Amino acid sequence: MFKLNGTVFMPSVLTLVGIPGLESVQFWIGIPFCAMYITALFGNSLLLVIIKSERSLHEPMYLFLAMLGATDISLSTCILPKMLGIFWFHLPDIYFDACLFQMWLIHTFQCIESGILLAMALDRYVAICDPLRHAIIFSHQLLTQIGVAVTLRAALLVPPCLILIKCRLKHYWTAVVSHSYCEHMAVVKLAAEDIQINKIYGLFVAFTILGFDIIFITLSYIRIFITVFNLPQRESRLKAFNTCIAHICVFLEFYLLGFFSFFTHRFGFHIPPYIHILLSNLYLLVPPLLNPIVYGVKTKQIRDRVCKIFHFKYPS
Repeated sequence: MFKLNGTVFMPSVLTLVGIPGLESVQFWIGIPFCAMYITALFGNSLLLVIIKSERSLHEPMYLFLAMLGATDISLSTCILPKMLGIFWFHLPDIYFDACLFQMWLIHTFQCIESGILLAMALDRYVAICDPLRHAIIFSHQLLTQIGVAVTLRAALLVPPCLILIKCRLKHYWTAVVSHSYCEHMAVVKLAAEDIQINKIYGLFVAFTILGFDIIFITLSYIRIFITVFNLPQRESRLKAFNTCIAHICVFLEFYLLGFFSFFTHRFGFHIPPYIHILLSNLYLLVPPLLNPIVYGVKTKQIRDRVCKIFHFKYPS
């Protein structure tokens, strides 16, 4: 690493601070984070095993749920091991290229998760608004195409963020990243050069993916609610609405945490840094933790299978 005019030229190693302002209690913060990670791993792995082994669950809604579970495991695994290394074993250093690789993994899996949530909303829309054509529209071929499409979208839109950092930004004020993982803007802000293009492209990706997905998820649920409230029987309305509750909970937890973290990191100049970092961490850890719990509680087929595995009765 070499310094020029008080800046660092192309640092080979970056230092992740963890949670700035809370360094003295990071060891204890790591305990609930580790518990959340283990619970998320167990819950999502159990979900995957149940969906794979139970043929009656080989339907679009549950196959999308399996995709979501696999994405959640991958997303939380991208950040937790290194984060716990910082909190518990005082291992803050990370190679610059490894940092970019972690950044690519995190933002790719975030984009994929958003795409899966959109696909789940469209699945519920067709199932409730056009039930007779649901099996024809959501064939296994379409599910495969959706999986490829959401992965390809992330693969095309995320890498330019890394290329802009690697090719444009050569001089950095410091090699110390005030974060617990390699978040895009946390690294970009270290640069001693013009970062306007990096900021603009980051916003473009966020609004292209999250904005597009939120608009279509919202439109899908507006149509679903209109259809549900027009059903003649109260029991039919409750049954239809009950199939959507789990997805609505997951949708809200993912996007509310995501947008709050996104906007506080870019525009919350008066919010303490440790709030930014804690929100960012929770945004990546809470959905993988809650998703299998929400679907396990609200989905009867999954709940019954879990009860059978652990040999206890659940009140119906």
